[in-house]
Amino acid sequence: MTEITTVKQRFGIIGSSPLLDRALEVALRVAPTDLTVLVTGESGVGKEFFPQVIHAYSARKHSKYIAVNCAAIPEGTIDSELFGHEKGSFTGAVEARKGYFEEADGGTIFLDEVAELPHPTQARLLRVLQTGEFIRVGSSKVQKTNVRVVAATNMNLQEAIAQGRFREDLYYRLGTVPITVPSLRERPEDIPLLFRKFAADVAVQYRMPAVTLDDAAREMLKSYYWRGNIRQLKNVAEQISAIEQTRVITSEVLAKYLPPQGGGAPMHAGAMRMDDTMSTERELLYKVLFDMRADINDLKRMISELAKGGVPCPEPVHDVKALLPTTAQSSYVPAVAAYPQPPVYAESEEVADEPPREMTKADMQREQIVRALRRNNGRRREAAAELFMSERTLYRKIKELGIEEI
Repeated sequence: MTEITTVKQRFGIIGSSPLLDRALEVALRVAPTDLTVLVTGESGVGKEFFPQVIHAYSARKHSKYIAVNCAAIPEGTIDSELFGHEKGSFTGAVEARKGYFEEADGGTIFLDEVAELPHPTQARLLRVLQTGEFIRVGSSKVQKTNVRVVAATNMNLQEAIAQGRFREDLYYRLGTVPITVPSLRERPEDIPLLFRKFAADVAVQYRMPAVTLDDAAREMLKSYYWRGNIRQLKNVAEQISAIEQTRVITSEVLAKYLPPQGGGAPMHAGAMRMDDTMSTERELLYKVLFDMRADINDLKRMISELAKGGVPCPEPVHDVKALLPTTAQSSYVPAVAAYPQPPVYAESEEVADEPPREMTKADMQREQIVRALRRNNGRRREAAAELFMSERTLYRKIKELGIEEI
């Protein structure tokens, strides 16, 4: 039994792809050293396993291992979380507190989503990597720490450096040893194995027979794009296991659980990515447009039901624009003003006199964020996931747009 096979069994890593084996081989070779490692790969490929492997096969394996999600910590408190603070250094600091770098002294610290760190924190991290020194928030005393740093990101750091969002010197310090985790589409031979594993886990957990795939469904699974990688595959396997009564899944059944993927070339790990802010704004605009389309369909259905249930319309309305609000008049009167209106629509006549105002992009973003927060009862993490952004980006948007906490 090879060492890589032992690692796979120990950490539950499924697959025999050469790209996966190469990434694990690099992790095993660098583990006995104290070199800093940068793990890159798309979201959902399992980057979090590699720092665990590195720590378990290092001389620090009996010391602490601390994993930190940099994107989940607000910008105002991340320095305190990483490096600690002194009593009274800021509002709410009722006592001194150790940071993660101090707690992990002698062990390993895993910085997930390291590209989300703000610039001041990047400078502090660079000093720790270079000299092992840090200063608590609110203190002037220099302290030393001896930690092994493993970082991970799904962003292209070269692109972030070009845009001024990430320090170039920190990039070279973090990327002493780079490890690239392959995406699921780059290891199609592993997809049926992973699906069978996830289906078996669900079957054991809920005491039901495990689902299996026929040949056509297996080929469909292997040729699918898998933007969400292993995380998306696990979600599909769990849905099918819970919903479908038949235990042999055909391609027709499987197709119902595979959403259509947009066009465009596959984006490999390390490929060029759009600016995070632009991407967030685009997703918000898409959601606003989808909501507007749903509202328009509801409006058309309501007008159609009104025309059928009221006085017969002598001439059918062929122009859809006549049924929609215009900039000059924000009510439905072009198509139905000549006919009696039911009392239930009396309230809309009071709003019709309000002066029209063009909705800006900021207004649409604010409305979408408020809706997401309300749907999730003010929980920012769930709202951020719904809006396709990190929790820290959502926190920044809330501050920028002046949104009150829900």
